[in-house]
Amino acid sequence: MIKSLIIIPSYNEAENIQSIIQTVLALKEAYEILVVDDGSPDGTAGLVNELKSKYPDRIHLLERQGKLGLGTAYIAGFRYALKRDYDFILEMDADFSHDPSMIPVLIDACNKESVGMSVGSRYVKGGGFRNWSKYRLMLSYGASVYTRLITWMPVKDATAGFVCYKREVLEKMDLDKIKFIGYAFQIEMKYYCHSLGYKIVEVPIVFIDRVLGTSKMNSSIITEAVMGVIQMRLRDYRAKD
Repeated sequence: MIKSLIIIPSYNEAENIQSIIQTVLALKEAYEILVVDDGSPDGTAGLVNELKSKYPDRIHLLERQGKLGLGTAYIAGFRYALKRDYDFILEMDADFSHDPSMIPVLIDACNKESVGMSVGSRYVKGGGFRNWSKYRLMLSYGASVYTRLITWMPVKDATAGFVCYKREVLEKMDLDKIKFIGYAFQIEMKYYCHSLGYKIVEVPIVFIDRVLGTSKMNSSIITEAVMGVIQMRLRDYRAKD
């Protein structure tokens, strides 16, 4: 039986966390969830533990001290997954911007020969946005175009955060090489996968801007992405020994 783990990073997601977990648990497939919480002062971790007591085999929680960044949260989640027998490891947001019903579609797309990663893409036919400002749309699209120009990577939505990894890809990566924590983290992971020779498949999704809670986007994350893409071209992303 295929085992899949959905990693959900959280910081002050009390308004969303129980709903997103329950929605994933309600899917037909018996997915497991790992919430990586960065010491949310709004009690997010406590709400996860409430559900965890009811579903101890399907809900897992990593509590970290302080806001350490999206990238490091996912790296912690990857390390957790690789110590266990999961076949596919997914990333998704806690705020319903990623539709949980697309999880099985991403897994199916990733479960093909030579494919290492599937991406919920806003920029392929059938994909798009809902409730996004023109500024954010231009920023996101511009980042993806810029990334393709610099890296030559054939991925239209390089900053996408709804992603499925095949286990063997993460096993071949040296996770200590991953240095970025924001948008650049998402680009770096795709570039690493591409550099290892794996195919990346893009699945159309409609990205819905959060209704509850506060966006974590800020200018430092944008700056990191712009400068980070250039740095990636100078790094060696070959498979670890």
